[in-house]
Amino acid sequence: MHHIILFDDPKIRLQLLPFTYTRPVAGIRCGIWTIAEKWSEWCQAAISYQTESYLSSHFPFTKSEESLYINGALCPDALLVEKIDRLSNESILLSAENEILAVKTSSDWTPTADTKDFFQHIYKEPFVMIRQVWDIFLNNGAQIKADFAKIISSGQSAALTDPFTRCYHPENIFIEEGAVIKAAVLNAENGPIYIGKNASIQEGAVVQGPFAIGESSILAQGAKIRPNTTVGPFCKVGGEVSNCVIFGYSNKGHDGYLGNSVLGEWCNLGANTNNSNLKNDHTSVKLHSYVTGSSESTGLMFCGLFMGDYSKAGISTMFNTGTVVGVSVNVFGAGFQPKHIPSYSWGGHAEGFSEYRFDKALAVAKDTVSRRGVFFDEMDEKRMREVFELTKNQR
Repeated sequence: MHHIILFDDPKIRLQLLPFTYTRPVAGIRCGIWTIAEKWSEWCQAAISYQTESYLSSHFPFTKSEESLYINGALCPDALLVEKIDRLSNESILLSAENEILAVKTSSDWTPTADTKDFFQHIYKEPFVMIRQVWDIFLNNGAQIKADFAKIISSGQSAALTDPFTRCYHPENIFIEEGAVIKAAVLNAENGPIYIGKNASIQEGAVVQGPFAIGESSILAQGAKIRPNTTVGPFCKVGGEVSNCVIFGYSNKGHDGYLGNSVLGEWCNLGANTNNSNLKNDHTSVKLHSYVTGSSESTGLMFCGLFMGDYSKAGISTMFNTGTVVGVSVNVFGAGFQPKHIPSYSWGGHAEGFSEYRFDKALAVAKDTVSRRGVFFDEMDEKRMREVFELTKNQR
């Protein structure tokens, strides 16, 4: 397959904020891999990104003589990959709803360009597109299964050596080299369990699949992991977690409940932090929309917390059903927090909120990253500063 450029659909990118403040759409994790990693694995091709200019230093754009542009919200499958691979030059693949799925061209192209000169193909098969933030956890179980099937088709699981770990349906469990599992219960009856390289499942952890844990992440003692949950790489997770996606480098290391939620990177939830994912009257959950600037119905009965990169919650923080927390927020204090906390906010429900000074937020971000042995460079600072300016009018 030709060089692949994963493009941000402008409408979808806006709907996927706050996560797309700091990454392109294809940088979102759903299942075991990010969307970009899925395309790389499926196509065995180089990947680049067509995204916001301030993100391009981290996610560069590379043009070739004949490029294949693929919607960055689109998750690959066998039929879709075959259809895209067979596209002729100067043609476009559209969904039945007229969404742009892929474009093959030798010319410069953007998702806002006129497509009338392209030869059009309509894709009528079902496909998975991450259009809204809640689509991340809604599709997570199925995407774990799809990614797992791809992994086992070309890889061999390491052996489980701990005699005190109980496995149900061990054939649905894949363990990468270096993973350590001790006195845990792994139940893969209803879906696969993937354990990444050098990951640690500690004593007394109980896991129900579908479940994935990434490289070097830790599942703490006594953790209770319910189905359709992904813990990305370099995370620390404990307590009770159900149908959640944690992108990577984030901590929920203590007791407390997290359900039907998505956390970005470099987040931290203090001890006994909990979120609600179901309203008492069982009506549809409303969520802050970055499109309209107001609360809009999700159509879901179960919907929890969405937290952008670099945000932190103090001990015993309570998040209401359908809460959106932006980038680089420090929230703490008694009572349920507001259902939308804008990026670069500092405070809590009882104390009130003020703007999180950029120099202080930057210092905390640098310290957070350096504690994991990751270098925080000028490009990271530039990205944070850009998000700070972009979100000023929200605070």
